[in-house]
Amino acid sequence: MADILKEQIYIIPLREVKRAPRWKRSPRAMKVIRAYLTKHMKSEDIKIDSSINEKIWERGCEKPPRKIRVRAMKFEDGQVQAELAEE
Repeated sequence: MADILKEQIYIIPLREVKRAPRWKRSPRAMKVIRAYLTKHMKSEDIKIDSSINEKIWERGCEKPPRKIRVRAMKFEDGQVQAELAEE
């Protein structure tokens, strides 16, 4: 794997997910996370770790967390890998 260019911890707010229908909130949260990382890491190639997915879906489809702490790493080839940041 290529060398890490940038490594950052982000606290991503998921407030806007509340505007989605109850049964679409966790899928919408995943889209919000991907869009946030695309904007802040300036890359379209984003790989989201399953730990983030499990945290979002932990309480079901209707009740995702209000915010999530994510560790994102950008590599030389432009790929971004995101995983849940340890508390």
